[in-house]
Amino acid sequence: MIIRWESEHDYVLVHIHQDMFGDWIFSRAWGQIGTQFGGLKHQLADDYAQAMMWLDDIGHIQASRGLHKVLEVQDDTPEGRDAVRQLSLLDSA
Repeated sequence: MIIRWESEHDYVLVHIHQDMFGDWIFSRAWGQIGTQFGGLKHQLADDYAQAMMWLDDIGHIQASRGLHKVLEVQDDTPEGRDAVRQLSLLDSA
């Protein structure tokens, strides 16, 4: 699952997925749109429920900051694969 929030200048992208060991990974990228400023953080969730709780918390925080959800897709869609590709570019920086 991939969710992206945006404001006029900023973005936050969350990717929730299982790794090859079956562990749930919660990845969060953030930054300023059109710049290289931002960051990337990966967290290991205890289970899917914890990852979804973190997602709910992030959603409330972004709404309070004026960001709006602009994307919510599964990893295996064309949009999802494109978002994962962009996330991978951040990870290698």
